[in-house]
Amino acid sequence: MNAIDPRPVYTRATEQAAALIKTVRPEQLTGPTPCTEFDVRTLLGHIVGGTLRIAVVGEGGDGLAVHPFADGVADDDWTAEYDEVRTRVLRAWAGDDRMDAPVRVPWGEVPGRAALSGYVMELVTHTWDLSESLGHPLDLDPDLAAFALATARRVLPDPQRDEQTPFADVLPAPEGADTYRQLAAWLGRAPLSRA
Repeated sequence: MNAIDPRPVYTRATEQAAALIKTVRPEQLTGPTPCTEFDVRTLLGHIVGGTLRIAVVGEGGDGLAVHPFADGVADDDWTAEYDEVRTRVLRAWAGDDRMDAPVRVPWGEVPGRAALSGYVMELVTHTWDLSESLGHPLDLDPDLAAFALATARRVLPDPQRDEQTPFADVLPAPEGADTYRQLAAWLGRAPLSRA
């Protein structure tokens, strides 16, 4: 794992998320998501808040003091809000020294590369959630899902999850499922019913 530099993958993941966020229309903000407790607005708030949290971690601050949801964002400001935190997080993690420095994240104290890999998993998963909510307006990068799935299987190997884990129990992936669908299933997510 130490040989893997997650920064290029994280950068691509933020570019993909940013492109998808740009497609969100105000009337979609109250729509459902695969995160059953979130609507689209709450999911966007979590994407922005989680990105701010890992930016603060990369800057050497206490990311756990950062609320993982952005509140009070105007309906038409999500693109600008995400672009601002995305720029900040990429700058915060630019130095090679950040990769091996121990940092505190919600799941413990880990080297920076492990923390950022975990946030790749989270961002790519939430990007799938958002894409599913919006009816898949853009093609998603399968290489990002492969990285996120490998990370998910490594850090969450047990198919049964307790209430402390922010992801539900593993669901079966359908035969022939693409990598995003496999990732979603591993993290306890199912596509929205379109009935």
